[in-house]
Amino acid sequence: MQDRKRLQEAITNDAFIRSMTSDVETLFELSREGEAVVGEIQQELKRLRARLSELEISMLLAGENDQRSAIVTIHPGAGGTESQDWAEMLLRMYLRWAERKGFPTEVTDRLEGEGAGIKSVTFEVNGENVYGLLQSEVGVHRLVRISPFDANARRHTSFASVFVYPQVDDEIKIEIRPEDLRVDTFRSSGAGGQHVNRTDSAIRMTHLSTGIVVQCQNERSQHKNRASALKQLRARLYEHELAKKRVEDDKVEANKLDINFGSQIRSYVLAPYRLIKDHRTKLSIGDVDRVLDGGLDELIHAYLVFRKTGKTAGDGKDDVE
Repeated sequence: MQDRKRLQEAITNDAFIRSMTSDVETLFELSREGEAVVGEIQQELKRLRARLSELEISMLLAGENDQRSAIVTIHPGAGGTESQDWAEMLLRMYLRWAERKGFPTEVTDRLEGEGAGIKSVTFEVNGENVYGLLQSEVGVHRLVRISPFDANARRHTSFASVFVYPQVDDEIKIEIRPEDLRVDTFRSSGAGGQHVNRTDSAIRMTHLSTGIVVQCQNERSQHKNRASALKQLRARLYEHELAKKRVEDDKVEANKLDINFGSQIRSYVLAPYRLIKDHRTKLSIGDVDRVLDGGLDELIHAYLVFRKTGKTAGDGKDDVE
């Protein structure tokens, strides 16, 4: 049914493009005959350009799991409070992006930092093509700024890593045997009221044969936390199985570099100048605030084009120190 839906959408889009193209051609003919239709031509071309942009994204998302929803994890690098604050900034950026796109989100596990920021976070982003879109974010993100935590107002460099996994639906069978699982319960460390903090409602699952560990402490109910953790584990195991079938090394694992200098996929510079530079696509954006507020579409599009064609947005010269 999903394949049928995609094929039907392709047929509908084809008919729509043909119709719009015909309408634009008719307007141009009327213009040549002296009719005042310039405004209508501009409006129709704008609609056509927007639809073609949507179709381009769909064509670029041709991976096996690109159409799925995603599970995202963020971990700060070395640096204590500074890096933990940067991890929380990234979390806000992705949640704002999802809100703009109309994708529902749910934070399933969040460990607060000491003083500020977060030590780790896992959240779901639900919607069509979310996993394919967020593939652009897998790797190490670098921040350069005047630290708000430094009394001497010195410039600091911080790192945080982002990993993305496809959500596995119920049609895909991932066998999880009880004897392969170790399930630990503990008290939630976050906010949530007396019930959350006084009962062992949080769940940590360890898959013994692969060493994969997931946990959830967002819900008041241990049963709900267990279901959420199992969902995360199934997604992680599915990605693990895909990795074994690939001829080349797992692309996700290849991006799990050390969370420090020299391994970043993108730099966010707030001082002494303001610039965001993607080191893979060579795309530079000066409007840092827009990106940190969820304006990721330009960066995502550039990465998808780069992944498909190898073409970059610049001349290959990396100008971010």
